[in-house]
Amino acid sequence: MIKEVEIVCQPGQHQDEDAIKGLAAAAVKTAPKNITAVKILKRSIDARGRKVVYRMQVRVYINEPAPQEHHVVKYPNISLAKPVIIVGAGPAGLFAALQCIKQGLKPIVLERGKDVKQRRRDLANINKQGLINPESNYCFGEGGAGTYSDGKLYTRSTKRGDVNEALKVFTDHGATEDILVDARPHIGTNKLPQIITAIRETIQNAGGEVRFDTKVTRLIVSFDKIKGAELAGGEKVMADALILATGHSARDVFEMLHHQHILIEAKPFALGVRIEHPQEVIDQAQYKCADRGPYLPPSYYSLVEQVDGRGVFSFCMCPGGIIAPCATDFNEIVVNGWSPSKRNNPYANSGTVVQINLEDVPGKEGDPFRLLNFQKQVELAAYQHGGGNLVAPAQRMVDFVEGRVSRDLPVNSYLPGTKSIGLKEVLPKFVHDSLKKALPVFGKKMKGYYTNEAILVGVESRTSSPVKIPRDKETLQHPQVGGLFPCGEGAGYAGGIISAAIDGINCADAAFKYLG
Repeated sequence: MIKEVEIVCQPGQHQDEDAIKGLAAAAVKTAPKNITAVKILKRSIDARGRKVVYRMQVRVYINEPAPQEHHVVKYPNISLAKPVIIVGAGPAGLFAALQCIKQGLKPIVLERGKDVKQRRRDLANINKQGLINPESNYCFGEGGAGTYSDGKLYTRSTKRGDVNEALKVFTDHGATEDILVDARPHIGTNKLPQIITAIRETIQNAGGEVRFDTKVTRLIVSFDKIKGAELAGGEKVMADALILATGHSARDVFEMLHHQHILIEAKPFALGVRIEHPQEVIDQAQYKCADRGPYLPPSYYSLVEQVDGRGVFSFCMCPGGIIAPCATDFNEIVVNGWSPSKRNNPYANSGTVVQINLEDVPGKEGDPFRLLNFQKQVELAAYQHGGGNLVAPAQRMVDFVEGRVSRDLPVNSYLPGTKSIGLKEVLPKFVHDSLKKALPVFGKKMKGYYTNEAILVGVESRTSSPVKIPRDKETLQHPQVGGLFPCGEGAGYAGGIISAAIDGINCADAAFKYLG
């Protein structure tokens, strides 16, 4: 007999097989000796009551063996198959490449940045010297922005595709199976590079190509159909289908499309700051205890509020994390966050951002760069007020709300350094005012959140792309160019690693149908 039930475990019991077996036996009303196996399907932390507990959805096998599960995908050799160009080696591009192979197509992945190993040197230069390489940074390079910015795999995009199948690709390439059961799965920036490398090797071993330091400067279009891509050195790579998965920060790609009279559109996004607290403040607020102990992970939070009809919300929350400099060009400040797999740093940070709509930004109607230029202006202002070398403008939380420039700043995780500035000098007024109203409200929702121990670091501006590349809902092709498949975050169709991966899979399937 097989039954699926929910069990509730105390912290510590969730790692004890005998305890889980006993709880499962009680739930199905049988003796523990009759339980032959218990498979955990989902696991989450419930901190709503006086005591924090783990809730688990489990499959219980009663007097019968559990089936042996093997999830090893064998990819065919496609070295001589019909090619598909994939521009960008982020999660959308890599998962599109794997799906192309499954469909019997040869992916040719063109990545402007470096492989994960070579990227590390450029990231070290960013953090230690404030030096930006516009082609290799936290956003550009193998694995995209996700590789070195946390690896959170939580998504609400469950209707777009099979989330579990996407997660299994990660476990097939070295991730722990915890990501298959945790409610908020997470790999960690320290472990993602090896996994991304393994995915690339799978693509290459099947006969696909992955080329680094390879920048696409023009799409080759004939009679309104894709025929290939031209590279920075003049080389032409030919194929009848192209998946454009370049991420939300590849501004030159938007300019390239516009120059070629390929339709792009302005898209709403969100902008604000990254807020960092001591992790213990968040733990005490969420777990309602002075010490979370060894069996509870560093806590996260999710906050949202409507301020004068405008959304203000936390975004990309990183328990035990680091604030990272994520600019992709000179003279701009962009911050993001990441966590190692153990989430064992002493700080918790989260983007806290305000919704930006088309009507918020003056400009010519129909200008596709209207919000992108607005984004650029804020990032430039942050750089100028920081004083250079990627030093970021910052302010203590209560000082920000009460309109004081902070006399000093708390020790924080942002390595290039912070400078005390009134952030009203950097942020657009409506963004500043919305945050000013929302933060005390967040403090009422979560005890301890509203404190001058917290630091606001500007600016969190790359929450999503401010430009959308349109596509047909059925064919996923650009409405003007046959065989062009806008894909992932950069095209406006994803918002994280898993949603981008699923979109890559869907675009690969659409390319297969198109090529017949």
